[in-house]
Amino acid sequence: MAYVPSLDLVPGVLAGEVRAIARLLSRAESGVEEARAALDAIYGHAGRAHIVGITGVSGSGKSTLVAKLAAAVRRTGRKVAIVAIDPSSPFTGGSILGDRIRMGDLAGDAGVYVRSMATRGSLGGLARGTLEAVDVFDAAGYDLVMIETVGVGQDEVEVARAAHTTVVVSAPGLGDDIQAIKAGMLEIADVHVVSKCDKPDADRTVADLRNMLSLGLSLPRRTRWQVPVVPTSSQRDEGIAELLAAIDAHWSSLEESGEIAARRMQINERRLLKSGEEILRDRFVRDRDGKTAALVSEVNARTLSPHRAAERLLAGLTPDA
Repeated sequence: MAYVPSLDLVPGVLAGEVRAIARLLSRAESGVEEARAALDAIYGHAGRAHIVGITGVSGSGKSTLVAKLAAAVRRTGRKVAIVAIDPSSPFTGGSILGDRIRMGDLAGDAGVYVRSMATRGSLGGLARGTLEAVDVFDAAGYDLVMIETVGVGQDEVEVARAAHTTVVVSAPGLGDDIQAIKAGMLEIADVHVVSKCDKPDADRTVADLRNMLSLGLSLPRRTRWQVPVVPTSSQRDEGIAELLAAIDAHWSSLEESGEIAARRMQINERRLLKSGEEILRDRFVRDRDGKTAALVSEVNARTLSPHRAAERLLAGLTPDA
C-alpha cells in the first residue's frame, strides 16, 4: 500500500473516512514528525465533541461498561468513538488490545470506532497522542468521544484534565469500601458509577459514596452541578440509560452555566504544558550522548545536583529551526 502524506489524509478525516482516520491515528500515536502539520490542521476543525473520561481501579468493569454505554449512545443516533488506553506489552511495547476483545459486540457498527492505544511508559493513565486522537475523532464528526484509562489508581486523575465529563467507576467487593478514596479520585468525578450492582454489597458502596458527597468530602467546586451516584449492572443491562442521562445532563449543565468555557481553557492549558514537556523530553533524548551524558556524569559524581544539572540542560537548549 502506497504511503500517503499525512496532510493528504486531512480531507478524508474531515469526511469521516475510516481508512484516513486509522492512518492518522497511527501516526499520532507514534509521534512521527511528518504528521505534525496534519494534526495541527485537524486541531482547528475540532472542539465540538463531548469528551468523556472513564476511570477507576482495575477490576471495576470499565471496559464492559464502556461497551454498554456506547451502545446506548448509538440508540440516540449519535456517533461515538472510544480511545481505550491499554497497558503496554512488555515484549512489543504495543497495546495488549484487551479492550477490543471485550468490545467485540460493537463490531460492524459504522457509527462506533474503537481504538486501543498503548501507554508506552506514559504516566497519568493516558497514552501519548491520546488527545490528538480525540481531535481526529472530533474533527471526523463523532459526537461523543470516550477515553477509557488503564486502571492504575492515583495516576488516573490525569483524565480529569483532558475531559469535559469525568466518570469514576467503583465496584463492591474489591477490598475497600470505597476505592475512589484510596485512589484519590473522589474529588475528580462529575459522575460516580457503582458497577456490578447485582452484587449483594453494592448498596453499601452506593450509600457510602452518597454520604461522602453529601458531607462535602471533595474539593470545592464553583458549580451548580450535584455529582450523582449511578448504580449499574452491565450483566443485567441495568442503569446504563441512567448513566448516559447523567452524562448528558452534565454536558447541558456545563453549557447552561457557562462553565464549559473555563473547562475548555483548563484542558487546553494542560495540553500546552504537556506538549512542552514532550518536546523537551524528545530533545533531551536526542542529546543523550552529548550534553546530557556529560551532566549525568557530574550528577553521578555528586559534584552537581540533579536540579542544577537540569537548569544547565534547559539553558543550553536552542529552538528547533
